[in-house]
Amino acid sequence: MTDRLDAALTLIDQANEDDPNNYRGTPLALTQGRRASSWLAKLTPNPSEELQIAARAHHLKRWELERSAFPEGRAGYLNWRRTNKKHQAASATKIMGEVGYDENACAVVTQLLLRRNLGKDADTQLLEDVACLVFVETQFDDVADRLDTDKMIDVVAKTLKKMSPTAIAAAADIPISEHSQHVLAAAVKQAEI
Repeated sequence: MTDRLDAALTLIDQANEDDPNNYRGTPLALTQGRRASSWLAKLTPNPSEELQIAARAHHLKRWELERSAFPEGRAGYLNWRRTNKKHQAASATKIMGEVGYDENACAVVTQLLLRRNLGKDADTQLLEDVACLVFVETQFDDVADRLDTDKMIDVVAKTLKKMSPTAIAAAADIPISEHSQHVLAAAVKQAEI
């Protein structure tokens, strides 16, 4: 790991320590960033520095844009997600500039965080896989308990279609509740994977 990569990851972690949301006694965004780095290391042997930064920053300062500030429904949710991705990209590239990354590296991280090339770019696919696996690890049970089962199955089936077969197989090995296992299995069947 280069010194500037280490510095960027440290600054991302420090920013994510401010997340008021908790996961097992640790700020949620901090946990999610670190778990993303762990998943990335499992999925690919030699990720670029830009991909490592994007993975760690995939929920950078996410709590600053509360979901409740956006309209209800799917359109409001998608707007919140798009706005958050732009916020995360701007926050990550600001940190990158502070530690010496050039505009080209910042542009790569922005493209990754915005997921503009999903399905066409291997690194964008890896980032999507990592983000989905972190969700399964840290939030799947809670969301599955809150949402109607049929709705959750539908949402997960759509998400699975954006994941690689390797990531789907990895998701099946994550310990989740029995109800969540049922939802995941039904979603895999619905998605015809």
